[in-house]
Amino acid sequence: MAMSESLRNKLIAAAGGGSMLIATILLSGQGGVEGREYKAYKDVAGVPTVCDGHTGPDVQWNKKYTDRECDNLLWKDLQPVKKLVDSQVKIPLGEYQRAALYSFAYNVGTNAFANSTLLKKLNAGDVDGACDELRRWVYAGGQKWRGLMNRRDMERSLCLAESANDLK
Repeated sequence: MAMSESLRNKLIAAAGGGSMLIATILLSGQGGVEGREYKAYKDVAGVPTVCDGHTGPDVQWNKKYTDRECDNLLWKDLQPVKKLVDSQVKIPLGEYQRAALYSFAYNVGTNAFANSTLLKKLNAGDVDGACDELRRWVYAGGQKWRGLMNRRDMERSLCLAESANDLK
């Protein structure tokens, strides 16, 4: 699935704000890949989840979250992801590439990212090969998911992008 024109335009506009802003837009309920849910639900792997993919013991089942609460959860959740990705990636990356990695690591978890072939290829200088690795991460709960395939295609487009002209 190609990136929507609306999402593409938001990501281009966010470029001046850096990779965290780009990742936040990519992940948030503003047309992003997670999709915002204001009430808790179990994701495809059975994990209690709310807002833009927030998980953890603080997810409240009988609460309706606000946009502000969801925005705050996403920003808070992205901080350790950013720290880990930034510490593990040893080569220079553009803002879009870094945002793609934040989105990916947010979704699969920082341990999975830190131990991935994707990271090994990236640090070996094989950026294209690393970006192609994203397409392997499309399983949850033991089965392949169309939503994850779409998400990985969008992350791959960002990962391969060196400028806004490269976004597809």
